Amino acid sequence: MPPSAENFEEIPVIDLSQADDPASRPRLLDDLRFAITQVGFLYVKNHRVPPDVIKSLLEVLPKLFDSVGSETTAAKADQREQIEFATELTAVSAPHAPLCESLRGPNQWPSEIPELRPIVEAYITELTLLGERFLSLVAQALDLPSDAFDPFLSDQNRLKLVHYPAAPPDSGITQGVGPHTDSSGWWTFLLQASEEHVKGLQVLNNAGDWDYVPVLPDTFVVNVGQAFEVLTSGICKATIHRVLSTRDERFSIPFFQGVRRDLTKREATESFREHFSNWSKKNGHMSDVGRTIDSPFLQGKYDTWGESQLRTKIRSHRVNGQKFYPKVYHKYIKDDV
Repeated sequence: MPPSAENFEEIPVIDLSQADDPASRPRLLDDLRFAITQVGFLYVKNHRVPPDVIKSLLEVLPKLFDSVGSETTAAKADQREQIEFATELTAVSAPHAPLCESLRGPNQWPSEIPELRPIVEAYITELTLLGERFLSLVAQALDLPSDAFDPFLSDQNRLKLVHYPAAPPDSGITQGVGPHTDSSGWWTFLLQASEEHVKGLQVLNNAGDWDYVPVLPDTFVVNVGQAFEVLTSGICKATIHRVLSTRDERFSIPFFQGVRRDLTKREATESFREHFSNWSKKNGHMSDVGRTIDSPFLQGKYDTWGESQLRTKIRSHRVNGQKFYPKVYHKYIKDDV
Protein backbone atom coordinates (compact mmCIF):
# COMPACT_ATOMS: atom_id res chain seq x y z
CA MET A 1 0.00 0.00 0.00
CA PRO A 2 1.25 3.55 -0.70
CA PRO A 3 2.35 5.57 2.35
CA SER A 4 0.10 8.24 3.80
CA ALA A 5 0.35 11.54 1.94
CA GLU A 6 -0.72 13.62 4.95
CA ASN A 7 2.87 14.28 5.98
CA PHE A 8 5.07 12.54 3.41
CA GLU A 9 8.74 12.29 4.30
CA GLU A 10 9.86 10.27 1.29
CA ILE A 11 9.19 10.93 -2.38
CA PRO A 12 7.61 7.95 -4.24
CA VAL A 13 9.81 6.10 -6.73
CA ILE A 14 8.01 4.91 -9.88
CA ASP A 15 9.56 2.13 -11.97
CA LEU A 16 8.51 2.88 -15.55
CA SER A 17 9.61 -0.55 -16.76
CA GLN A 18 6.50 -1.94 -15.06
CA ALA A 19 4.50 -0.45 -17.92
CA ASP A 20 6.00 -3.02 -20.29
CA ASP A 21 4.52 -6.01 -18.45
CA PRO A 22 0.71 -6.50 -18.42
CA ALA A 23 1.04 -8.17 -15.01
CA SER A 24 2.74 -5.19 -13.35
CA ARG A 25 1.08 -2.36 -15.29
CA PRO A 26 -2.02 -2.05 -13.03
CA ARG A 27 0.23 -1.68 -9.95
CA LEU A 28 2.27 0.96 -11.76
CA LEU A 29 -0.84 2.97 -12.59
CA ASP A 30 -2.08 2.72 -8.99
CA ASP A 31 1.26 3.92 -7.63
CA LEU A 32 1.43 6.69 -10.21
CA ARG A 33 -2.10 7.84 -9.42
CA PHE A 34 -1.19 8.15 -5.74
CA ALA A 35 2.04 10.05 -6.50
CA ILE A 36 0.51 12.61 -8.85
CA THR A 37 -2.68 13.26 -6.89
CA GLN A 38 -1.46 13.04 -3.28
CA VAL A 39 2.19 14.11 -3.37
CA GLY A 40 2.91 16.01 -6.58
CA PHE A 41 6.58 14.97 -6.57
CA LEU A 42 8.06 11.61 -7.59
CA TYR A 43 11.15 9.90 -8.93
CA VAL A 44 11.10 7.81 -12.12
CA LYS A 45 13.63 5.06 -12.78
CA ASN A 46 14.16 2.76 -15.78
CA HIS A 47 13.24 5.77 -17.90
CA ARG A 48 15.03 4.71 -21.14
CA VAL A 49 17.08 7.89 -21.51
CA PRO A 50 20.46 6.56 -22.74
CA PRO A 51 23.23 6.91 -20.12
CA ASP A 52 25.66 8.29 -22.71
CA VAL A 53 23.27 11.16 -23.52
CA ILE A 54 23.14 12.09 -19.83
CA LYS A 55 26.89 11.64 -19.37
CA SER A 56 27.75 13.94 -22.28
CA LEU A 57 25.61 16.71 -20.87
CA LEU A 58 27.05 16.36 -17.37
CA GLU A 59 30.60 16.53 -18.69
CA VAL A 60 30.03 19.80 -20.56
CA LEU A 61 28.39 21.64 -17.64
CA PRO A 62 31.53 23.07 -15.99
CA LYS A 63 32.52 24.84 -19.20
CA LEU A 64 29.32 26.84 -19.28
CA PHE A 65 29.42 28.74 -16.03
CA ASP A 66 31.79 31.61 -15.43
CA SER A 67 29.58 34.32 -13.86
CA VAL A 68 26.49 34.57 -11.71
CA GLY A 69 23.43 36.01 -13.43
CA SER A 70 20.50 37.94 -11.99
CA GLU A 71 17.20 36.26 -11.27
CA THR A 72 14.49 36.70 -8.67
CA THR A 73 11.91 34.37 -7.15
CA ALA A 74 9.28 35.51 -4.66
CA ALA A 75 10.78 39.03 -4.90
CA LYS A 76 14.18 37.90 -3.59
CA ALA A 77 17.43 37.46 -5.49
CA ASP A 78 18.37 33.86 -6.27
CA GLN A 79 21.93 32.65 -5.83
CA ARG A 80 22.20 30.71 -9.06
CA GLU A 81 23.25 31.05 -12.66
CA GLN A 82 21.57 29.31 -15.55
CA ILE A 83 21.54 28.91 -19.29
CA GLU A 84 18.28 28.10 -21.04
CA PHE A 85 17.74 26.20 -24.27
CA ALA A 86 14.64 24.91 -26.04
CA THR A 87 13.52 22.79 -28.95
CA GLU A 88 15.27 24.36 -31.95
CA LEU A 89 12.64 26.19 -34.05
CA THR A 90 12.50 29.06 -36.51
CA ALA A 91 11.34 32.45 -35.28
CA VAL A 92 7.75 33.52 -35.92
CA SER A 93 7.69 36.09 -38.73
CA ALA A 94 3.96 36.92 -38.80
CA PRO A 95 3.68 40.71 -38.25
CA HIS A 96 0.54 40.52 -36.09
CA ALA A 97 1.47 37.48 -34.01
CA PRO A 98 0.93 37.77 -30.24
CA LEU A 99 3.97 39.15 -28.43
CA CYS A 100 4.38 35.87 -26.54
CA GLU A 101 5.27 34.15 -29.83
CA SER A 102 8.67 35.80 -29.48
CA LEU A 103 9.39 33.05 -26.94
CA ARG A 104 9.53 30.64 -29.88
CA GLY A 105 12.62 30.51 -32.04
CA PRO A 106 16.19 29.34 -32.43
CA ASN A 107 18.62 28.98 -29.56
CA GLN A 108 21.69 31.15 -28.99
CA TRP A 109 24.56 28.68 -29.07
CA PRO A 110 27.89 29.75 -27.50
CA SER A 111 30.56 29.67 -30.19
CA GLU A 112 33.22 28.87 -27.58
CA ILE A 113 31.72 25.38 -27.04
CA PRO A 114 30.86 23.99 -30.50
CA GLU A 115 30.18 20.53 -29.10
CA LEU A 116 27.37 21.85 -26.92
CA ARG A 117 24.63 22.01 -29.55
CA PRO A 118 24.53 18.29 -30.51
CA ILE A 119 24.76 17.32 -26.84
CA VAL A 120 21.84 19.55 -25.81
CA GLU A 121 19.72 18.64 -28.84
CA ALA A 122 20.18 14.92 -28.17
CA TYR A 123 19.15 15.41 -24.56
CA ILE A 124 16.07 17.46 -25.48
CA THR A 125 15.05 14.78 -27.98
CA GLU A 126 15.30 12.01 -25.39
CA LEU A 127 13.50 14.00 -22.67
CA THR A 128 10.74 14.89 -25.14
CA LEU A 129 10.18 11.17 -25.74
CA LEU A 130 10.25 10.45 -22.00
CA GLY A 131 7.74 13.24 -21.39
CA GLU A 132 5.36 11.85 -24.00
CA ARG A 133 5.58 8.31 -22.59
CA PHE A 134 5.06 9.59 -19.09
CA LEU A 135 2.08 11.77 -20.05
CA SER A 136 0.41 8.75 -21.63
CA LEU A 137 0.77 6.81 -18.37
CA VAL A 138 -0.52 9.78 -16.38
CA ALA A 139 -3.64 9.90 -18.56
CA GLN A 140 -4.30 6.21 -17.97
CA ALA A 141 -3.66 6.58 -14.23
CA LEU A 142 -6.34 9.29 -14.23
CA ASP A 143 -8.82 7.01 -16.07
CA LEU A 144 -8.50 8.84 -19.38
CA PRO A 145 -7.48 7.68 -22.88
CA SER A 146 -3.71 7.46 -23.26
CA ASP A 147 -3.63 10.37 -25.73
CA ALA A 148 -6.03 12.63 -23.80
CA PHE A 149 -3.43 15.30 -23.06
CA ASP A 150 -1.59 15.28 -26.38
CA PRO A 151 -3.58 18.18 -27.95
CA PHE A 152 -2.33 20.50 -25.22
CA LEU A 153 1.38 19.96 -25.88
CA SER A 154 3.57 22.65 -27.41
CA ASP A 155 5.95 22.45 -30.32
CA GLN A 156 8.67 23.66 -27.94
CA ASN A 157 10.02 22.18 -24.70
CA ARG A 158 12.53 23.99 -22.51
CA LEU A 159 15.74 22.96 -20.80
CA LYS A 160 17.69 24.80 -18.11
CA LEU A 161 21.28 24.11 -17.15
CA VAL A 162 21.63 25.46 -13.62
CA HIS A 163 24.60 26.05 -11.35
CA TYR A 164 24.26 26.88 -7.66
CA PRO A 165 27.62 28.21 -6.42
CA ALA A 166 28.76 27.10 -2.99
CA ALA A 167 27.74 29.62 -0.34
CA PRO A 168 30.79 31.05 1.50
CA PRO A 169 30.89 30.28 5.25
CA ASP A 170 29.09 32.88 7.35
CA SER A 171 27.83 34.63 4.21
CA GLY A 172 24.20 34.53 5.30
CA ILE A 173 23.20 33.32 1.81
CA THR A 174 20.39 30.76 2.03
CA GLN A 175 18.22 31.13 -1.08
CA GLY A 176 19.42 29.13 -4.06
CA VAL A 177 15.97 29.61 -5.55
CA GLY A 178 12.96 30.69 -3.51
CA PRO A 179 9.70 28.80 -2.86
CA HIS A 180 7.72 28.34 -6.06
CA THR A 181 5.68 25.99 -8.18
CA ASP A 182 6.82 25.35 -11.73
CA SER A 183 5.22 27.72 -14.22
CA SER A 184 7.08 26.56 -17.34
CA GLY A 185 5.14 23.50 -18.47
CA TRP A 186 2.92 20.48 -17.92
CA TRP A 187 5.55 18.48 -16.07
CA THR A 188 9.14 19.02 -14.98
CA PHE A 189 11.77 16.29 -15.35
CA LEU A 190 14.75 17.19 -13.18
CA LEU A 191 18.19 15.61 -13.34
CA GLN A 192 20.01 16.31 -10.07
CA ALA A 193 23.46 16.54 -11.58
CA SER A 194 25.59 16.43 -8.44
CA GLU A 195 26.98 13.72 -6.19
CA GLU A 196 24.69 11.93 -3.76
CA HIS A 197 25.87 13.82 -0.67
CA VAL A 198 24.96 17.22 -2.15
CA LYS A 199 21.66 18.54 -0.77
CA GLY A 200 19.63 21.58 -1.67
CA LEU A 201 16.25 20.71 -3.20
CA GLN A 202 13.33 20.68 -0.75
CA VAL A 203 9.59 20.11 -1.20
CA LEU A 204 6.83 21.40 1.07
CA ASN A 205 4.76 18.48 2.32
CA ASN A 206 1.06 18.52 3.17
CA ALA A 207 1.72 19.25 6.84
CA GLY A 208 3.77 22.35 6.00
CA ASP A 209 7.22 20.86 6.60
CA TRP A 210 10.16 21.10 4.20
CA ASP A 211 11.55 17.68 3.16
CA TYR A 212 14.79 17.16 1.26
CA VAL A 213 14.65 15.50 -2.15
CA PRO A 214 17.93 13.56 -2.13
CA VAL A 215 19.96 12.63 -5.19
CA LEU A 216 19.02 9.12 -6.36
CA PRO A 217 21.32 7.78 -9.10
CA ASP A 218 19.74 6.92 -12.45
CA THR A 219 16.48 8.70 -11.73
CA PHE A 220 14.67 11.88 -12.68
CA VAL A 221 12.66 13.92 -10.18
CA VAL A 222 9.25 14.65 -11.71
CA ASN A 223 6.71 17.20 -10.54
CA VAL A 224 3.42 18.73 -11.58
CA GLY A 225 3.44 22.10 -13.34
CA GLN A 226 0.93 24.91 -12.84
CA ALA A 227 -0.88 24.38 -16.15
CA PHE A 228 -1.51 20.70 -15.45
CA GLU A 229 -2.98 21.62 -12.08
CA VAL A 230 -5.44 23.88 -13.90
CA LEU A 231 -6.32 21.20 -16.46
CA THR A 232 -7.07 18.63 -13.75
CA SER A 233 -9.15 21.03 -11.65
CA GLY A 234 -6.55 20.89 -8.88
CA ILE A 235 -6.59 17.08 -8.60
CA CYS A 236 -2.91 17.02 -9.59
CA LYS A 237 -1.55 19.88 -7.54
CA ALA A 238 1.72 21.66 -8.30
CA THR A 239 3.78 21.16 -5.15
CA ILE A 240 5.80 24.02 -3.66
CA HIS A 241 9.55 23.51 -3.65
CA ARG A 242 12.76 25.50 -3.18
CA VAL A 243 16.54 25.16 -3.29
CA LEU A 244 18.79 26.09 -0.39
CA SER A 245 22.30 27.39 -0.87
CA THR A 246 24.84 25.24 0.94
CA ARG A 247 28.62 24.99 1.13
CA ASP A 248 28.48 22.49 -1.74
CA GLU A 249 28.46 23.52 -5.37
CA ARG A 250 25.37 22.06 -7.04
CA PHE A 251 24.28 21.44 -10.64
CA SER A 252 20.70 20.90 -11.72
CA ILE A 253 19.09 20.20 -15.12
CA PRO A 254 15.31 20.71 -15.29
CA PHE A 255 13.39 19.92 -18.48
CA PHE A 256 9.96 21.52 -18.85
CA GLN A 257 7.36 19.78 -21.00
CA GLY A 258 5.85 22.52 -23.14
CA VAL A 259 2.29 23.80 -23.15
CA ARG A 260 0.59 25.32 -26.21
CA ARG A 261 1.07 29.08 -26.05
CA ASP A 262 -2.49 29.72 -27.31
CA LEU A 263 -4.06 27.57 -24.58
CA THR A 264 -6.72 29.70 -22.90
CA LYS A 265 -7.76 29.65 -19.29
CA ARG A 266 -11.27 28.62 -20.33
CA GLU A 267 -10.07 25.65 -22.42
CA ALA A 268 -7.76 24.52 -19.63
CA THR A 269 -10.39 24.73 -16.91
CA GLU A 270 -13.31 23.26 -18.87
CA SER A 271 -11.80 20.45 -20.96
CA PHE A 272 -11.83 17.86 -18.16
CA ARG A 273 -13.96 19.59 -15.54
CA GLU A 274 -16.72 16.99 -15.66
CA HIS A 275 -14.27 14.09 -15.55
CA PHE A 276 -12.61 15.34 -12.38
CA SER A 277 -15.73 16.70 -10.67
CA ASN A 278 -16.06 13.71 -8.33
CA TRP A 279 -12.37 13.23 -7.55
CA SER A 280 -11.04 14.08 -4.11
CA LYS A 281 -8.46 16.84 -4.01
CA LYS A 282 -5.18 16.57 -2.13
CA ASN A 283 -5.29 18.14 1.31
CA GLY A 284 -2.56 20.67 0.64
CA HIS A 285 -1.06 22.88 3.34
CA MET A 286 -1.94 26.55 2.84
CA SER A 287 0.91 28.21 4.67
CA ASP A 288 2.20 31.76 4.49
CA VAL A 289 4.68 30.43 1.92
CA GLY A 290 1.88 29.11 -0.28
CA ARG A 291 0.08 32.44 -0.28
CA THR A 292 3.11 34.20 -1.74
CA ILE A 293 3.51 31.90 -4.75
CA ASP A 294 3.09 33.80 -8.00
CA SER A 295 0.72 31.80 -10.26
CA PRO A 296 -0.72 34.13 -12.91
CA PHE A 297 -2.27 31.42 -15.06
CA LEU A 298 -3.88 29.72 -12.06
CA GLN A 299 -5.35 32.99 -10.87
CA GLY A 300 -6.76 33.73 -14.27
CA LYS A 301 -5.62 37.29 -14.99
CA TYR A 302 -4.13 36.41 -18.39
CA ASP A 303 -6.16 34.73 -21.07
CA THR A 304 -3.45 32.57 -22.62
CA TRP A 305 -0.67 30.41 -21.30
CA GLY A 306 1.75 32.19 -23.63
CA GLU A 307 1.14 35.60 -22.11
CA SER A 308 1.49 34.26 -18.58
CA GLN A 309 4.81 32.72 -19.62
CA LEU A 310 6.08 35.97 -21.10
CA ARG A 311 5.15 37.75 -17.88
CA THR A 312 7.01 35.16 -15.81
CA LYS A 313 10.15 35.50 -17.93
CA ILE A 314 10.13 39.29 -17.69
CA ARG A 315 9.57 39.29 -13.93
CA SER A 316 12.35 36.75 -13.36
CA HIS A 317 14.89 38.36 -15.74
CA ARG A 318 14.19 42.05 -15.29
CA VAL A 319 17.25 43.52 -16.97
CA ASN A 320 16.52 41.72 -20.23
CA GLY A 321 12.80 42.21 -19.79
CA GLN A 322 13.18 45.98 -19.65
CA LYS A 323 15.61 45.96 -22.57
CA PHE A 324 13.66 43.80 -25.01
CA TYR A 325 10.04 44.25 -23.88
CA PRO A 326 9.77 47.92 -22.80
CA LYS A 327 6.12 48.23 -23.89
CA VAL A 328 4.89 45.61 -21.42
CA TYR A 329 7.66 45.64 -18.83
CA HIS A 330 6.01 47.95 -16.31
CA LYS A 331 2.62 46.30 -16.83
CA TYR A 332 3.97 42.89 -15.83
CA ILE A 333 6.27 44.12 -13.06
CA LYS A 334 3.57 46.14 -11.32
CA ASP A 335 0.44 44.05 -11.88
CA ASP A 336 0.78 42.17 -8.55
CA VAL A 337 -1.32 39.20 -9.61
